[in-house]
Amino acid sequence: MKKYDKNGNYSYTLGTTVTIELLKSKIDKATRVFYHSKFDKNDTYKEISKLCMNNNISFEENDKVFNILSQKENCYVIGEFSKYVGKIDNTKNQLVLVNPSNAGNLGTIIRSALGFEITDIAIIKPATDIFDPKVVRASMGALFKVNIKYYDSFNDYLKENSNHNLYPFMLKANKELNMVEKLIPFSLVFGNEASGLPDEYLSLGTPVIIKHSSEIDSLNLPIAVSIAMYEFTNK
Repeated sequence: MKKYDKNGNYSYTLGTTVTIELLKSKIDKATRVFYHSKFDKNDTYKEISKLCMNNNISFEENDKVFNILSQKENCYVIGEFSKYVGKIDNTKNQLVLVNPSNAGNLGTIIRSALGFEITDIAIIKPATDIFDPKVVRASMGALFKVNIKYYDSFNDYLKENSNHNLYPFMLKANKELNMVEKLIPFSLVFGNEASGLPDEYLSLGTPVIIKHSSEIDSLNLPIAVSIAMYEFTNK
């Protein structure tokens, strides 16, 4: 057992909740599950054990694995799973993240997207690895319930999803979120945490701004994305 390698074929779920989501949503990708000797043999233990047994997945006690993969005191279950190539549905509303670089933010955004029933997410490279255990953990297992596809460029994304109405979120945009006509299928486009979207995105679709007070320079990316998704999915 080795620490996570972004070039490897496997990743890990660090924690009980996220491991259960793996077993329930992507059982065909799960390979092994480990538990710590301090893990209580309660109903959760029995649930995980049953899921593993019914699907011929190894479920074993192994404290050494936790010393290698997780230093968190509250982590008592670790799942191992095979990485997989994702795809998205070009008939559905989508979230597009251009060069996201923070693992925690990406995981939080994935979880929020699932909460607003946006289950198709495009990620434009270069970008954080969705299979980084930090992303998986921050998503609380939502990663296994959404469809995610990487694209080498935004133009590559457009070629496959030309039927979408684009809404780039930018500080230089003129149209406020609550005043925009929301057409479907839509693509909500957000840039990097630090730099946002480049100016060329101002010529694409309908650029949108989320107004806030002058006391701050910008909103945290996961918060801005959540506000946008709420507004666009609020029936």
